[in-house]
Amino acid sequence: MELHKRHVHSLSERKGQKRKLDDQLHANRQISPPPPTADERAAILCQASDQVRVLDSTFTWNEADRAAAKRATHTLADLAKNEEVANVIVEGGAIRALVRHLQAPPIGDDDRVQKPLPFEHEVEKGSAFALGLLAVKPEHQQLIVDSGALIHLVDLLKRHKNGLTSRAINSLIRRAADAITNLAHENSSIKTRVRMEGGIPPLVHLLEFADPKVQRAAASALRTLAFKNDENKNQIVECNALPNLILMLRSEDAAIHYEAVGVIGNLVHSSPNIKKEVLLAGALQPVIGLLSSCCSESQREAALLLGQFAATDSDCKVHIVQRGAVQPLIEMLQSPDVQLQEMSAFALGRLAQDTHNQAGLAHNGGLVPLLNLLDSKNGSLQHNAAFALYGLADNEDNVSDFIRVGGVQRLQEGEFIVQATKDCVAKTLKRLEEKIRGRVLKHLLYLMRVSEKGLQRRIALALAHLCSAGDQRGIFIEHHGLELLIGLLGSSGSKQQLDGAVALCKLANKASTLSPVDAAPLSPTPQVYLGEKFVNNATLSDVTFLVEGKRFYAHRICLLASSDAFRAMFDGGYREKDAKDIEIPNIRWEIFELMMRFIYTGSTEITLDIAQDLLRAADQYLLEGLKRLCEYTIAKDISLENVSSMYELSEAFSAISLRHSCILFILEQFDKLSARPGHSLLIQRIIPEIRNYFIKVLMKTNSRNIRL
Repeated sequence: MELHKRHVHSLSERKGQKRKLDDQLHANRQISPPPPTADERAAILCQASDQVRVLDSTFTWNEADRAAAKRATHTLADLAKNEEVANVIVEGGAIRALVRHLQAPPIGDDDRVQKPLPFEHEVEKGSAFALGLLAVKPEHQQLIVDSGALIHLVDLLKRHKNGLTSRAINSLIRRAADAITNLAHENSSIKTRVRMEGGIPPLVHLLEFADPKVQRAAASALRTLAFKNDENKNQIVECNALPNLILMLRSEDAAIHYEAVGVIGNLVHSSPNIKKEVLLAGALQPVIGLLSSCCSESQREAALLLGQFAATDSDCKVHIVQRGAVQPLIEMLQSPDVQLQEMSAFALGRLAQDTHNQAGLAHNGGLVPLLNLLDSKNGSLQHNAAFALYGLADNEDNVSDFIRVGGVQRLQEGEFIVQATKDCVAKTLKRLEEKIRGRVLKHLLYLMRVSEKGLQRRIALALAHLCSAGDQRGIFIEHHGLELLIGLLGSSGSKQQLDGAVALCKLANKASTLSPVDAAPLSPTPQVYLGEKFVNNATLSDVTFLVEGKRFYAHRICLLASSDAFRAMFDGGYREKDAKDIEIPNIRWEIFELMMRFIYTGSTEITLDIAQDLLRAADQYLLEGLKRLCEYTIAKDISLENVSSMYELSEAFSAISLRHSCILFILEQFDKLSARPGHSLLIQRIIPEIRNYFIKVLMKTNSRNIRL
């Protein structure tokens, strides 16, 4: 399923989103401020330029200079929080000045005596924070890197190396990691530059840091660096990040295990060898544990990661189920969080492709929630659910459950957004159809016999769509499935009536012997056709018909062979037996001529405007072959407006083929007809004939022996 691959890729992209440097900042950005006016822009540019001048003149350890530099970095950071004015700050020369202050100024002779150094780490932290905010805009990322920021940021990650830690150092390291995260976001060249500048080893080392905020920031940076960069992935693993990441998965701090599962997800994506290492390092159980986390983001990432674990390795699919992932994944399907639903459906879809898992997933209650997700307006969620159902349909033990909960109808009636989902659903129905045989069919027939009426009807509806033509007689005649469908047709509920009509229509179309026109019965005597040249030809004529005052020359031998009506006329005790001229009072010349042409040649051209009159004549003279031709022509004109009168016509002249055509039309157009007046009366009226029709059709089919 190609859509799955594309969709997992897009989900992984979400995992590379820029880290929010400040929770309050994130909240403030929910409503974007309007762009500055020309006057406001000029004022901001002036303010930014002033702060740049301050930074340029205070690169010393003088306490007043350090205080001024700290204030300048904070002012620039406050301005940078508004993305609309970030370009103005950059235009004012802020990047160069801030990059310079990522490093501590040189210590002069006078500075050595000041203990502690004034605002030590504070100016560097403020600069890293401001640069991280400016890096939120992609057009600033390369400018910052080209100004030499990376090497200084990597050095800041190592500030704790002297063994000293403090809140200031911890905060500085965290801001440096955050800045790297934003610089590398969706920028493959900068991701590579970070590795080339030696940024990955210190970030991996920081995963062991005591401060959880530092751990989280380091993991966030590694998560971004690992996304779609194989060299970075390999180095992260080579630096032995996996043991600490797996420990972080078990953290009670939701922010930590969320970042850790994100790093592992990006390492595993499209990297089967790393996936093996991750599993060998013991990641599976803690990832499954995150499915029950109070953090929905961690739940979502864990479900996605389990789907990646289960992508190709069949043993891993089984292990995931054995270790308790199924129940929390099924519960996530029913979450109000669409992303949780999407990821759990994705994971279950992968797990459902293994034969050993399929029955268990359905038995644990996965079927109904997945079917419910087919109603989603989210195309990816809908497709993930459809793919999971496709897997479950591969197991014979699930077929009766599909039918029991109305799954076949849900699949048939669903409105699917993308073509891939439509194709997937079609394949699922095909899989179910292939399973309707042997013990599955016997079980369904047993349920159809002993269950409550609602389930009996659901089974009959499903079998009408899924069973083979060879089993139709056994199911619907011998096991009374036809009565269940006709019962739906005669019910008071419009939805039930429509379901019954659609099922009966499907049943009729499947019957291999069904034809829109029944063949005319064979004449009791061999047919004799004199040919076209004898039509209304006085040569050898021994009987004349008077039609509308005109003579029509005929031949008794041809008429005697054509129908019982003419045999009775000429061989019975009627007065026409010896008459030379026979008057035909109730048929127009045109109709009579066509009727006689059929008798002489076995065929005639029938147009719609004369078909009903010709049918009346054919019925009067018992010309069954001609009746069938007339019925076939009339049937092509059946419409929503005239189907009732057409049915009455079929009854008036015992036109069985036309009657059957009307029945099929009514079933096919049931939904449209139901809105028309008199529809219910028509249905109730024709139900006995519908029953007779299907008994006739189904009794013709070759039936397999279905024994309970």
